[in-house]
Amino acid sequence: MRPVCYCSVLLLLLLIPRECQGGNILVLPAEGSHWINMDVLLKALHSRGHSITVVRCSKSWYIKDNSYYSTITVPVERQLDQDFANKFLKEFMKFQQGDLPLSSFLYTSLRVLPKFAEVHTNVSELVSVMLDDTQLIRRINESKFDLVLTDPCWGNGVIVAKYFNLPMVYNVRWLIPEDAHFAIAPSPLSYVPVTGTGSTDKMTFFQRVKNVLFHQITQIQSFLPSKLVYQPLCEKYLGPDCDFEQIKVDADIWLMRTNFVFDYPRPTMPNVVYIGGFHCKPPEPLPEHLEEFVQSSGEHGVIIMSLGAFVSQLPEDLANEIAATFAKLPQKVIWSYRGKRPDTLGNNTLMVDWMPQKDLLGDPKIKLFVAHGGKNGIIEAICHAVPVVGLPMFFDQYDNLLRLQERGAAKILTLATVSKDDNFLKALQEVLNEPSYRMNMQRLSRLHKDQPMKPMDTAVFWIEFVMRHKGAAHLKAQSYKMPWYIYHSVDVVLFLTAAVLLMLLAPVLFLRCLCKTLCKPKVKRD
Repeated sequence: MRPVCYCSVLLLLLLIPRECQGGNILVLPAEGSHWINMDVLLKALHSRGHSITVVRCSKSWYIKDNSYYSTITVPVERQLDQDFANKFLKEFMKFQQGDLPLSSFLYTSLRVLPKFAEVHTNVSELVSVMLDDTQLIRRINESKFDLVLTDPCWGNGVIVAKYFNLPMVYNVRWLIPEDAHFAIAPSPLSYVPVTGTGSTDKMTFFQRVKNVLFHQITQIQSFLPSKLVYQPLCEKYLGPDCDFEQIKVDADIWLMRTNFVFDYPRPTMPNVVYIGGFHCKPPEPLPEHLEEFVQSSGEHGVIIMSLGAFVSQLPEDLANEIAATFAKLPQKVIWSYRGKRPDTLGNNTLMVDWMPQKDLLGDPKIKLFVAHGGKNGIIEAICHAVPVVGLPMFFDQYDNLLRLQERGAAKILTLATVSKDDNFLKALQEVLNEPSYRMNMQRLSRLHKDQPMKPMDTAVFWIEFVMRHKGAAHLKAQSYKMPWYIYHSVDVVLFLTAAVLLMLLAPVLFLRCLCKTLCKPKVKRD
Protein backbone atom coordinates (compact mmCIF):
# COMPACT_ATOMS: atom_id res chain seq x y z
CA MET A 1 0.00 0.00 0.00
CA ARG A 2 2.81 2.39 0.85
CA PRO A 3 4.56 2.16 -2.62
CA VAL A 4 1.22 2.92 -4.30
CA CYS A 5 0.86 5.99 -2.06
CA TYR A 6 4.34 7.21 -2.96
CA CYS A 7 3.64 6.72 -6.67
CA SER A 8 0.39 8.69 -6.38
CA VAL A 9 2.13 11.58 -4.65
CA LEU A 10 4.89 11.59 -7.27
CA LEU A 11 2.34 11.59 -10.09
CA LEU A 12 0.47 14.44 -8.44
CA LEU A 13 3.66 16.50 -8.16
CA LEU A 14 4.45 15.93 -11.82
CA LEU A 15 0.97 17.03 -12.86
CA ILE A 16 0.98 20.24 -10.81
CA PRO A 17 2.06 23.11 -13.12
CA ARG A 18 5.17 24.98 -12.10
CA GLU A 19 4.75 28.51 -10.85
CA CYS A 20 5.69 30.96 -13.55
CA GLN A 21 8.32 33.47 -12.47
CA GLY A 22 8.69 35.15 -15.83
CA GLY A 23 9.57 38.83 -15.81
CA ASN A 24 8.92 41.67 -18.23
CA ILE A 25 12.12 43.06 -19.73
CA LEU A 26 12.59 46.21 -21.83
CA VAL A 27 15.70 46.00 -24.04
CA LEU A 28 17.59 48.88 -25.67
CA PRO A 29 20.38 47.25 -27.71
CA ALA A 30 23.11 48.47 -30.04
CA GLU A 31 23.74 47.46 -33.66
CA GLY A 32 26.33 45.19 -35.26
CA SER A 33 28.19 42.58 -33.23
CA HIS A 34 26.78 44.15 -30.06
CA TRP A 35 23.32 43.02 -31.16
CA ILE A 36 24.62 39.52 -31.88
CA ASN A 37 25.70 39.32 -28.22
CA MET A 38 22.40 40.71 -26.96
CA ASP A 39 20.39 38.37 -29.17
CA VAL A 40 22.07 35.31 -27.65
CA LEU A 41 21.22 36.56 -24.16
CA LEU A 42 17.61 37.33 -25.10
CA LYS A 43 17.07 33.80 -26.39
CA ALA A 44 18.25 32.41 -23.05
CA LEU A 45 15.92 34.75 -21.14
CA HIS A 46 13.02 33.81 -23.40
CA SER A 47 13.65 30.12 -22.72
CA ARG A 48 13.26 30.91 -19.00
CA GLY A 49 9.77 32.28 -19.59
CA HIS A 50 10.54 36.00 -19.59
CA SER A 51 8.63 38.43 -21.79
CA ILE A 52 10.99 40.59 -23.87
CA THR A 53 10.33 43.86 -25.69
CA VAL A 54 13.11 45.28 -27.88
CA VAL A 55 13.25 48.99 -28.70
CA ARG A 56 14.72 49.61 -32.14
CA CYS A 57 14.78 52.53 -34.54
CA SER A 58 13.00 52.44 -37.89
CA LYS A 59 16.37 52.42 -39.69
CA SER A 60 17.83 49.46 -37.82
CA TRP A 61 19.91 47.22 -40.10
CA TYR A 62 20.54 44.35 -37.67
CA ILE A 63 17.54 44.08 -35.36
CA LYS A 64 14.69 42.28 -37.11
CA ASP A 65 11.25 41.08 -36.05
CA ASN A 66 11.35 37.73 -34.27
CA SER A 67 9.01 35.31 -32.57
CA TYR A 68 10.66 35.33 -29.14
CA TYR A 69 10.45 39.07 -28.54
CA SER A 70 8.10 41.90 -29.41
CA THR A 71 9.39 45.17 -30.81
CA ILE A 72 8.81 48.86 -30.32
CA THR A 73 9.89 50.57 -33.55
CA VAL A 74 10.72 54.24 -33.07
CA PRO A 75 10.54 56.32 -36.29
CA VAL A 76 13.73 58.36 -36.74
CA GLU A 77 15.28 60.40 -39.53
CA ARG A 78 18.90 59.85 -38.49
CA GLN A 79 20.77 56.78 -37.32
CA LEU A 80 24.09 54.97 -37.59
CA ASP A 81 23.47 53.23 -40.89
CA GLN A 82 25.50 50.62 -42.72
CA ASP A 83 26.63 52.99 -45.47
CA PHE A 84 28.15 55.40 -42.95
CA ALA A 85 29.90 52.53 -41.16
CA ASN A 86 31.28 51.09 -44.41
CA LYS A 87 32.64 54.46 -45.60
CA PHE A 88 34.32 55.12 -42.27
CA LEU A 89 35.87 51.65 -42.08
CA LYS A 90 37.09 51.79 -45.68
CA GLU A 91 38.82 55.12 -45.01
CA PHE A 92 40.34 53.83 -41.80
CA MET A 93 41.68 50.61 -43.39
CA LYS A 94 43.28 52.61 -46.20
CA PHE A 95 45.05 54.75 -43.61
CA GLN A 96 46.14 51.85 -41.46
CA GLN A 97 47.76 49.99 -44.34
CA GLY A 98 50.64 52.43 -44.07
CA ASP A 99 50.92 52.95 -40.34
CA LEU A 100 51.30 51.56 -36.81
CA PRO A 101 48.91 51.06 -33.87
CA LEU A 102 50.07 54.30 -32.17
CA SER A 103 49.23 56.60 -35.05
CA SER A 104 46.12 54.54 -35.82
CA PHE A 105 44.86 55.24 -32.33
CA LEU A 106 45.67 58.94 -32.59
CA TYR A 107 43.93 59.06 -35.96
CA THR A 108 40.85 57.39 -34.51
CA SER A 109 40.90 59.59 -31.42
CA LEU A 110 41.49 63.01 -32.94
CA ARG A 111 40.66 63.12 -36.63
CA VAL A 112 37.36 61.27 -36.36
CA LEU A 113 36.30 62.91 -33.10
CA PRO A 114 33.73 65.17 -34.83
CA LYS A 115 32.32 62.13 -36.66
CA PHE A 116 32.18 60.27 -33.37
CA ALA A 117 30.08 63.04 -31.79
CA GLU A 118 27.91 63.12 -34.93
CA VAL A 119 27.18 59.40 -34.63
CA HIS A 120 26.07 59.82 -31.01
CA THR A 121 23.86 62.75 -32.03
CA ASN A 122 22.21 60.62 -34.70
CA VAL A 123 21.74 57.62 -32.44
CA SER A 124 20.33 59.70 -29.57
CA GLU A 125 17.43 60.88 -31.74
CA LEU A 126 15.71 57.66 -30.66
CA VAL A 127 15.43 58.99 -27.08
CA SER A 128 13.86 62.30 -28.13
CA VAL A 129 11.29 60.69 -30.42
CA MET A 130 10.53 57.97 -27.88
CA LEU A 131 10.01 60.24 -24.86
CA ASP A 132 8.05 62.84 -26.84
CA ASP A 133 5.50 60.19 -27.82
CA THR A 134 2.79 60.28 -25.12
CA GLN A 135 1.06 57.16 -26.45
CA LEU A 136 4.33 55.20 -26.37
CA ILE A 137 5.06 56.41 -22.84
CA ARG A 138 1.59 55.27 -21.76
CA ARG A 139 2.14 51.88 -23.42
CA ILE A 140 5.45 51.38 -21.61
CA ASN A 141 3.97 52.43 -18.25
CA GLU A 142 1.03 50.08 -18.70
CA SER A 143 3.36 47.20 -19.60
CA LYS A 144 4.87 47.38 -16.07
CA PHE A 145 8.38 46.39 -17.03
CA ASP A 146 10.58 44.91 -14.30
CA LEU A 147 13.93 45.81 -15.79
CA VAL A 148 15.82 47.65 -18.53
CA LEU A 149 18.56 45.61 -20.20
CA THR A 150 20.83 47.74 -22.37
CA ASP A 151 24.22 48.02 -24.03
CA PRO A 152 25.79 51.30 -22.82
CA CYS A 153 28.07 51.90 -25.80
CA TRP A 154 25.29 54.41 -26.58
CA GLY A 155 23.70 56.53 -23.85
CA ASN A 156 20.06 55.88 -24.77
CA GLY A 157 19.31 52.98 -22.43
CA VAL A 158 20.32 54.70 -19.21
CA ILE A 159 18.17 57.78 -19.93
CA VAL A 160 15.13 55.63 -20.70
CA ALA A 161 15.68 53.51 -17.56
CA LYS A 162 15.90 56.61 -15.35
CA TYR A 163 12.86 58.19 -17.03
CA PHE A 164 10.70 55.18 -16.19
CA ASN A 165 12.45 54.60 -12.84
CA LEU A 166 13.37 50.99 -13.65
CA PRO A 167 16.28 48.84 -12.41
CA MET A 168 19.00 48.56 -15.04
CA VAL A 169 21.41 45.82 -16.13
CA TYR A 170 24.23 46.44 -18.58
CA ASN A 171 25.34 43.92 -21.19
CA VAL A 172 28.63 45.72 -21.51
CA ARG A 173 32.16 45.96 -22.75
CA TRP A 174 32.32 49.58 -23.90
CA LEU A 175 31.01 52.71 -22.22
CA ILE A 176 31.12 55.78 -24.50
CA PRO A 177 33.84 54.95 -25.71
CA GLU A 178 36.22 53.52 -23.12
CA ASP A 179 36.56 50.08 -21.61
CA ALA A 180 33.72 50.06 -19.08
CA HIS A 181 36.08 49.13 -16.24
CA PHE A 182 37.57 52.63 -16.32
CA ALA A 183 34.17 54.16 -15.56
CA ILE A 184 33.30 52.04 -12.56
CA ALA A 185 36.42 50.43 -11.05
CA PRO A 186 39.78 51.75 -9.84
CA SER A 187 42.13 51.51 -12.81
CA PRO A 188 45.81 52.10 -11.95
CA LEU A 189 47.46 53.22 -15.16
CA SER A 190 50.73 51.66 -14.03
CA TYR A 191 49.48 48.19 -14.99
CA VAL A 192 46.00 48.58 -16.56
CA PRO A 193 46.59 49.33 -20.27
CA VAL A 194 44.25 51.69 -22.09
CA THR A 195 42.75 50.16 -25.22
CA GLY A 196 44.65 51.42 -28.25
CA THR A 197 48.07 51.67 -26.60
CA GLY A 198 49.15 48.22 -27.77
CA SER A 199 50.58 47.59 -24.29
CA THR A 200 50.25 44.69 -21.88
CA ASP A 201 49.98 44.83 -18.09
CA LYS A 202 53.80 44.81 -17.94
CA MET A 203 54.76 48.30 -19.16
CA THR A 204 58.07 50.10 -19.42
CA PHE A 205 58.39 53.69 -18.25
CA PHE A 206 57.65 55.17 -21.68
CA GLN A 207 54.74 52.79 -22.18
CA ARG A 208 53.30 54.08 -18.91
CA VAL A 209 53.77 57.63 -20.16
CA LYS A 210 51.88 56.71 -23.33
CA ASN A 211 49.22 54.96 -21.24
CA VAL A 212 48.57 58.14 -19.24
CA LEU A 213 48.39 60.28 -22.39
CA PHE A 214 46.04 57.87 -24.14
CA HIS A 215 43.84 57.76 -21.05
CA GLN A 216 43.43 61.53 -21.25
CA ILE A 217 42.45 61.22 -24.92
CA THR A 218 39.78 58.62 -24.11
CA GLN A 219 38.46 60.91 -21.38
CA ILE A 220 38.02 63.63 -23.99
CA GLN A 221 36.28 61.14 -26.26
CA SER A 222 33.92 60.28 -23.41
CA PHE A 223 33.38 63.87 -22.28
CA LEU A 224 32.25 65.31 -25.61
CA PRO A 225 29.28 62.98 -26.30
CA SER A 226 28.29 63.08 -22.64
CA LYS A 227 28.18 66.87 -22.42
CA LEU A 228 27.17 67.77 -25.96
CA VAL A 229 24.68 65.00 -26.71
CA TYR A 230 23.36 63.19 -23.65
CA GLN A 231 23.49 65.89 -20.94
CA PRO A 232 20.94 68.11 -22.77
CA LEU A 233 18.64 65.09 -23.06
CA CYS A 234 18.99 64.42 -19.33
CA GLU A 235 18.13 68.03 -18.50
CA LYS A 236 15.11 67.97 -20.82
CA TYR A 237 13.58 64.66 -19.73
CA LEU A 238 15.01 63.98 -16.26
CA GLY A 239 15.34 67.49 -14.83
CA PRO A 240 17.98 70.23 -14.67
CA ASP A 241 19.77 68.62 -11.73
CA CYS A 242 20.39 65.31 -13.51
CA ASP A 243 24.04 64.63 -14.31
CA PHE A 244 24.54 62.13 -17.13
CA GLU A 245 28.05 61.28 -15.89
CA GLN A 246 26.51 60.01 -12.65
CA ILE A 247 23.54 58.11 -13.98
CA LYS A 248 25.50 56.34 -16.72
CA VAL A 249 27.48 54.42 -14.06
CA ASP A 250 24.42 53.73 -11.89
CA ALA A 251 23.52 50.32 -13.35
CA ASP A 252 22.58 47.68 -10.79
CA ILE A 253 24.60 44.92 -12.48
CA TRP A 254 27.30 45.15 -15.13
CA LEU A 255 27.41 41.93 -17.15
CA MET A 256 30.96 42.27 -18.48
CA ARG A 257 31.61 40.43 -21.75
CA THR A 258 35.10 39.29 -20.77
CA ASN A 259 36.91 37.18 -18.19
CA PHE A 260 40.37 36.94 -16.70
CA VAL A 261 41.41 33.99 -18.83
CA PHE A 262 41.34 36.45 -21.72
CA ASP A 263 41.87 39.78 -19.95
CA TYR A 264 44.61 41.07 -17.66
CA PRO A 265 43.94 40.92 -13.88
CA ARG A 266 42.75 44.27 -12.53
CA PRO A 267 40.62 45.79 -9.74
CA THR A 268 36.88 45.26 -10.07
CA MET A 269 33.62 45.98 -8.19
CA PRO A 270 30.92 43.87 -6.46
CA ASN A 271 28.26 44.57 -9.09
CA VAL A 272 30.51 43.63 -12.03
CA VAL A 273 29.78 40.07 -13.20
CA TYR A 274 32.06 38.43 -15.76
CA ILE A 275 30.28 36.47 -18.50
CA GLY A 276 33.02 36.14 -21.14
CA GLY A 277 32.11 33.30 -23.48
CA PHE A 278 28.39 33.35 -22.67
CA HIS A 279 27.66 33.29 -26.41
CA CYS A 280 29.71 30.11 -27.00
CA LYS A 281 27.70 27.00 -27.78
CA PRO A 282 28.56 23.39 -28.67
CA PRO A 283 29.09 23.02 -32.44
CA GLU A 284 26.18 21.86 -34.56
CA PRO A 285 26.45 19.75 -37.74
CA LEU A 286 27.77 21.72 -40.72
CA PRO A 287 25.74 22.29 -43.88
CA GLU A 288 26.31 19.50 -46.39
CA HIS A 289 28.50 21.51 -48.79
CA LEU A 290 30.75 22.74 -45.98
CA GLU A 291 30.99 19.31 -44.37
CA GLU A 292 32.05 17.81 -47.70
CA PHE A 293 34.66 20.52 -48.21
CA VAL A 294 36.07 20.12 -44.68
CA GLN A 295 36.31 16.35 -44.95
CA SER A 296 38.11 16.64 -48.29
CA SER A 297 41.03 18.38 -46.55
CA GLY A 298 42.55 15.10 -45.38
CA GLU A 299 45.36 15.23 -42.81
CA HIS A 300 46.25 18.86 -43.59
CA GLY A 301 43.00 20.23 -42.18
CA VAL A 302 41.26 23.54 -42.79
CA ILE A 303 41.95 27.24 -42.18
CA ILE A 304 38.99 29.57 -41.72
CA MET A 305 39.09 33.33 -42.17
CA SER A 306 36.56 35.96 -41.15
CA LEU A 307 36.93 39.71 -40.66
CA GLY A 308 33.68 40.29 -38.80
CA ALA A 309 30.26 41.77 -39.39
CA PHE A 310 31.35 45.28 -40.38
CA VAL A 311 34.09 44.51 -42.92
CA SER A 312 32.42 43.51 -46.16
CA GLN A 313 35.50 43.94 -48.37
CA LEU A 314 39.21 44.72 -48.37
CA PRO A 315 41.34 46.88 -50.66
CA GLU A 316 41.73 44.92 -53.90
CA ASP A 317 45.51 44.57 -53.69
CA LEU A 318 45.31 43.29 -50.13
CA ALA A 319 42.59 40.77 -50.97
CA ASN A 320 44.69 39.47 -53.89
CA GLU A 321 47.75 39.12 -51.64
CA ILE A 322 45.78 37.13 -49.06
CA ALA A 323 44.23 34.87 -51.71
CA ALA A 324 47.62 34.21 -53.34
CA THR A 325 49.10 33.27 -49.97
CA PHE A 326 46.28 30.82 -49.22
CA ALA A 327 46.85 29.20 -52.64
CA LYS A 328 50.40 28.25 -51.58
CA LEU A 329 49.23 26.18 -48.59
CA PRO A 330 48.35 22.47 -48.49
CA GLN A 331 45.39 23.19 -46.22
CA LYS A 332 41.88 23.90 -47.45
CA VAL A 333 40.60 27.41 -46.69
CA ILE A 334 37.09 28.71 -46.00
CA TRP A 335 37.02 32.49 -46.34
CA SER A 336 33.97 34.55 -45.38
CA TYR A 337 34.17 37.49 -47.78
CA ARG A 338 31.54 39.58 -49.55
CA GLY A 339 33.85 41.70 -51.71
CA LYS A 340 35.02 41.21 -55.29
CA ARG A 341 36.41 37.73 -55.94
CA PRO A 342 40.26 38.00 -55.94
CA ASP A 343 41.98 37.17 -59.20
CA THR A 344 44.57 35.06 -57.33
CA LEU A 345 42.05 32.79 -55.56
CA GLY A 346 43.35 29.20 -55.46
CA ASN A 347 41.47 25.93 -55.92
CA ASN A 348 41.95 25.14 -52.23
CA THR A 349 39.94 28.19 -51.11
CA LEU A 350 36.16 28.27 -50.74
CA MET A 351 34.80 31.83 -50.60
CA VAL A 352 31.40 32.27 -48.90
CA ASP A 353 29.20 35.23 -47.99
CA TRP A 354 28.63 33.78 -44.52
CA MET A 355 29.83 30.81 -42.54
CA PRO A 356 28.71 29.14 -39.29
CA GLN A 357 31.82 30.28 -37.43
CA LYS A 358 31.16 28.61 -34.08
CA ASP A 359 30.31 25.28 -35.73
CA LEU A 360 33.46 25.38 -37.86
CA LEU A 361 35.67 26.32 -34.91
CA GLY A 362 34.31 23.29 -33.07
CA ASP A 363 35.29 20.90 -35.88
CA PRO A 364 38.51 18.96 -35.14
CA LYS A 365 39.78 19.52 -38.69
CA ILE A 366 40.04 23.31 -38.20
CA LYS A 367 43.74 24.02 -37.67
CA LEU A 368 43.82 27.82 -37.69
CA PHE A 369 41.57 30.86 -37.45
CA VAL A 370 42.54 34.02 -39.36
CA ALA A 371 40.60 36.70 -37.48
CA HIS A 372 40.27 40.47 -37.21
CA GLY A 373 40.32 40.38 -33.43
CA GLY A 374 36.68 41.01 -32.53
CA LYS A 375 35.86 39.91 -29.00
CA ASN A 376 33.19 37.38 -30.06
CA GLY A 377 35.49 35.50 -32.41
CA ILE A 378 38.46 35.58 -30.02
CA ILE A 379 36.43 34.10 -27.16
CA GLU A 380 34.99 31.44 -29.50
CA ALA A 381 38.52 30.53 -30.58
CA ILE A 382 39.48 30.12 -26.92
CA CYS A 383 36.39 27.98 -26.26
CA HIS A 384 37.27 25.62 -29.09
CA ALA A 385 41.07 25.80 -28.66
CA VAL A 386 41.88 27.03 -32.19
CA PRO A 387 45.07 29.16 -32.52
CA VAL A 388 44.81 32.51 -34.28
CA VAL A 389 46.62 34.63 -36.85
CA GLY A 390 45.32 38.15 -36.32
CA LEU A 391 44.73 40.92 -38.85
CA PRO A 392 43.40 43.75 -36.65
CA MET A 393 41.53 46.55 -38.40
CA PHE A 394 40.42 49.12 -35.84
CA PHE A 395 39.15 49.92 -32.34
CA ASP A 396 40.05 47.27 -29.73
CA GLN A 397 41.00 44.50 -32.15
CA TYR A 398 44.79 44.86 -31.87
CA ASP A 399 44.59 44.84 -28.08
CA ASN A 400 42.33 41.76 -28.09
CA LEU A 401 44.79 39.86 -30.25
CA LEU A 402 47.71 41.09 -28.17
CA ARG A 403 46.25 39.33 -25.14
CA LEU A 404 46.33 36.04 -27.06
CA GLN A 405 49.79 36.69 -28.48
CA GLU A 406 51.15 37.38 -24.98
CA ARG A 407 49.81 34.00 -23.90
CA GLY A 408 51.45 32.27 -26.87
CA ALA A 409 48.23 31.42 -28.68
CA ALA A 410 48.25 33.90 -31.58
CA LYS A 411 50.43 35.78 -34.07
CA ILE A 412 49.58 39.38 -35.05
CA LEU A 413 50.15 41.06 -38.40
CA THR A 414 49.15 44.66 -39.09
CA LEU A 415 47.60 45.57 -42.43
CA ALA A 416 50.80 47.47 -43.22
CA THR A 417 52.94 44.33 -42.96
CA VAL A 418 50.73 41.67 -44.58
CA SER A 419 52.08 42.25 -48.08
CA LYS A 420 55.75 42.62 -47.13
CA ASP A 421 58.38 39.86 -47.35
CA ASP A 422 55.84 37.00 -47.33
CA ASN A 423 54.93 37.94 -43.75
CA PHE A 424 51.43 36.52 -44.02
CA LEU A 425 52.68 33.17 -45.33
CA LYS A 426 55.37 32.99 -42.65
CA ALA A 427 52.85 33.75 -39.89
CA LEU A 428 50.44 31.08 -41.14
CA GLN A 429 53.18 28.46 -41.37
CA GLU A 430 54.56 29.35 -37.95
CA VAL A 431 51.22 28.96 -36.17
CA LEU A 432 50.34 25.82 -38.15
CA ASN A 433 53.66 24.06 -37.62
CA GLU A 434 54.73 25.19 -34.15
CA PRO A 435 52.88 22.96 -31.60
CA SER A 436 53.14 25.51 -28.78
CA TYR A 437 50.43 27.72 -30.30
CA ARG A 438 47.81 24.96 -30.16
CA MET A 439 49.02 23.74 -26.76
CA ASN A 440 48.77 27.23 -25.30
CA MET A 441 45.30 27.71 -26.74
CA GLN A 442 44.23 24.36 -25.32
CA ARG A 443 45.45 25.48 -21.90
CA LEU A 444 43.41 28.69 -22.17
CA SER A 445 40.39 26.65 -23.26
CA ARG A 446 40.67 24.39 -20.20
CA LEU A 447 40.89 27.42 -17.91
CA HIS A 448 37.92 29.04 -19.61
CA LYS A 449 35.72 25.98 -19.20
CA ASP A 450 36.71 25.27 -15.59
CA GLN A 451 34.04 27.44 -13.92
CA PRO A 452 31.43 26.71 -11.22
CA MET A 453 28.65 28.00 -13.50
CA LYS A 454 28.35 28.43 -17.22
CA PRO A 455 28.69 32.13 -18.19
CA MET A 456 25.17 32.19 -19.64
CA ASP A 457 23.71 30.74 -16.44
CA THR A 458 25.58 33.41 -14.48
CA ALA A 459 24.19 36.17 -16.70
CA VAL A 460 20.62 34.92 -16.45
CA PHE A 461 20.89 34.46 -12.67
CA TRP A 462 21.92 38.07 -12.08
CA ILE A 463 19.27 39.48 -14.40
CA GLU A 464 16.64 37.51 -12.51
CA PHE A 465 18.24 38.55 -9.21
CA VAL A 466 17.73 42.23 -10.08
CA MET A 467 14.10 41.56 -11.04
CA ARG A 468 13.42 39.62 -7.82
CA HIS A 469 14.89 42.32 -5.58
CA LYS A 470 13.93 45.39 -7.63
CA GLY A 471 17.59 46.29 -8.08
CA ALA A 472 20.93 45.57 -6.43
CA ALA A 473 21.64 48.76 -4.50
CA HIS A 474 23.62 46.87 -1.83
CA LEU A 475 26.29 46.05 -4.45
CA LYS A 476 26.75 49.59 -5.75
CA ALA A 477 29.62 51.65 -4.37
CA GLN A 478 29.02 55.30 -3.51
CA SER A 479 31.87 56.41 -5.75
CA TYR A 480 29.56 57.20 -8.69
CA LYS A 481 27.85 59.90 -6.61
CA MET A 482 31.09 61.62 -5.67
CA PRO A 483 32.70 64.58 -7.45
CA TRP A 484 36.19 63.82 -8.68
CA TYR A 485 37.88 65.87 -5.95
CA ILE A 486 36.11 63.88 -3.23
CA TYR A 487 36.69 60.52 -4.96
CA HIS A 488 40.43 61.26 -5.11
CA SER A 489 40.40 62.84 -1.61
CA VAL A 490 41.81 66.08 -2.96
CA ASP A 491 39.92 68.04 -0.27
CA VAL A 492 41.34 65.79 2.45
CA VAL A 493 44.89 66.15 1.13
CA LEU A 494 44.52 69.94 1.03
CA PHE A 495 43.12 70.00 4.55
CA LEU A 496 45.91 67.80 5.94
CA THR A 497 48.54 69.81 4.06
CA ALA A 498 47.16 73.02 5.54
CA ALA A 499 47.08 71.46 9.02
CA VAL A 500 50.70 70.31 8.78
CA LEU A 501 51.83 73.68 7.46
CA LEU A 502 49.98 75.38 10.30
CA MET A 503 51.61 73.08 12.86
CA LEU A 504 55.04 73.82 11.38
CA LEU A 505 54.50 77.53 11.04
CA ALA A 506 52.91 78.07 14.44
CA PRO A 507 56.13 77.43 16.47
CA VAL A 508 58.15 79.49 13.97
CA LEU A 509 55.76 82.41 14.26
CA PHE A 510 55.69 82.06 18.04
CA LEU A 511 59.50 82.05 18.29
CA ARG A 512 59.73 84.98 15.93
CA CYS A 513 57.33 87.00 18.01
CA LEU A 514 59.16 85.98 21.19
CA CYS A 515 62.50 87.02 19.73
CA LYS A 516 61.11 90.35 18.64
CA THR A 517 59.76 90.93 22.12
CA LEU A 518 62.95 89.94 23.94
CA CYS A 519 65.30 91.66 21.55
CA LYS A 520 63.35 94.87 21.32
CA PRO A 521 65.75 97.74 22.30
CA LYS A 522 64.80 99.65 25.43
CA VAL A 523 63.91 103.27 24.91
CA LYS A 524 65.76 105.57 27.34
CA ARG A 525 63.43 107.91 29.18
CA ASP A 526 64.40 111.48 29.97
